Amino acid sequence: MIRDVVIHLLNEQPLVADLSAMPLPGDLTLHCTNLRTMSRKRPVFVDDLASTIIVPFAQIRFLEIPTESPAGSETEQALALAASVPEDLELDEELLRRVREL
Repeated sequence: MIRDVVIHLLNEQPLVADLSAMPLPGDLTLHCTNLRTMSRKRPVFVDDLASTIIVPFAQIRFLEIPTESPAGSETEQALALAASVPEDLELDEELLRRVREL
């Protein structure tokens, strides 16, 4: 269980939730429980905090996963996998310029 993951949704305030496992690169949805606001209160759109909430990744900007979580080894594996990008990969300078302008 990965506790206190901060979910940054598109055009919404961040939410805090617990995940059963690290999301994988091929996942389309995020499965979480104990969804709450940053002030640790129940959001108005959630009836029961014990419910499993499924959020499409298309609605998520990014996730903040705490490093001190019990599943830290899974987090380290995911970061190691992301760091194993081939070095011969060319950067698109035009794309980088547009991202910086945002």
